[in-house]
Amino acid sequence: MLRSENKWQEALGIFLVLVGVTMRVLPHPDNFTPVTAIALFSGVVLAPQIALGLPLIVMIASDLILGPHALYPLTWGSFFLVSLLGVAIRKDARISRIFLGTLGGSLLFYLVTNLGVFLFQAMYEKSLSGLVQCYVMALPFFRNSLLGDLFFSGLFFGVFALVKNYSGKLVPRRTR
Repeated sequence: MLRSENKWQEALGIFLVLVGVTMRVLPHPDNFTPVTAIALFSGVVLAPQIALGLPLIVMIASDLILGPHALYPLTWGSFFLVSLLGVAIRKDARISRIFLGTLGGSLLFYLVTNLGVFLFQAMYEKSLSGLVQCYVMALPFFRNSLLGDLFFSGLFFGVFALVKNYSGKLVPRRTR
């Protein structure tokens, strides 16, 4: 990676961390945050060594402010997997794949974290009906997650495409 490319990626990474932490700690509708979008976007756009750690930095920094909860490994692990999903689609990151990646990331987070709630918290009876009840009760949170993920993914990827397209017109290409 070129030195200027490295600086650009570091700057974008710092910006995404600041956005992610700020949006998590400021008042917002439940689960309407940019973390899944940051994980997917960074996986597609940034070098994997930066992308895979970025959502974890967002979560660690914001969880230090928000306070502890029992599901750290599951929430953090979910975002790590979404970053891996971004890395997997980066070579062919069409709008349809980004859209499906966003839906997949939202669904992954919903399934994993609510399975954790069912298994590790005493909120639901440990039975199939308790598991179903857990997932049903989490649907309003899933709706907000999905809406937030779609909004922020659209924002991040859309702005990135505009900047990339616009900056290419500002900087003349070298000819041989």
